[in-house]
Amino acid sequence: MYEFLRAIVGVLMRICTRVQIQGQNHVPPSGAFLLVTNHLSRFDLPLIFIGVRRKIVVFIARKYHKVWLLRVLAEAAGCIWVRQNEADLGAVKQALAHLRGGGVLGMSPEGTRSQSTHALIEARDGVSFFAARTGVPILPVAVWGTETIPRLLPRLRRAKVFLRIGKPFSLPAAPHTRGEELNRSTEDIMCAIAALLPPAYRGVYAGHPRLADWEARLAA
Repeated sequence: MYEFLRAIVGVLMRICTRVQIQGQNHVPPSGAFLLVTNHLSRFDLPLIFIGVRRKIVVFIARKYHKVWLLRVLAEAAGCIWVRQNEADLGAVKQALAHLRGGGVLGMSPEGTRSQSTHALIEARDGVSFFAARTGVPILPVAVWGTETIPRLLPRLRRAKVFLRIGKPFSLPAAPHTRGEELNRSTEDIMCAIAALLPPAYRGVYAGHPRLADWEARLAA
């Protein structure tokens, strides 16, 4: 079912948009990793879905469980239902078990779409928590252009959308990491994403002192 959904989404995306994908060779062919990405639009996930050829599990807000079609699609894709605005320990345990079992977990560290500026906003530490608890590699992914789809599609114009996949990297496994250490790891993750994006999309991380290091790694 997952591969069938991927094929359908791929056809629809290529009909409605002009897709450019870079860095697919960086996707680990096996084993667990955390996929981290910026978030511009509801079309980000379909683009990642067709560009990253691994089964990706993501969190989905429990409020969408009431929508029949979304519920069917989410459960077919193996999504993890999560309660928003509260600590959902059940969802956290499910995600940790998925990673420790060799699966791929996709997350947007920002936690929400950057609708006003379409550039990076300050991230939360959830993704660093999962990286610290499991020690799995982190795959940075950048998307842009997806925010133009809702404006162009009704005018029967195909938006140019871009998916750029960086090289995986690892942070030290530190199960008891808290506070400032998690925050520093989050900043590194966001700088890794920012380095993949055009300057106009880098937002609050555009002037971060560690961004130049990640740009250098990207060029190497």
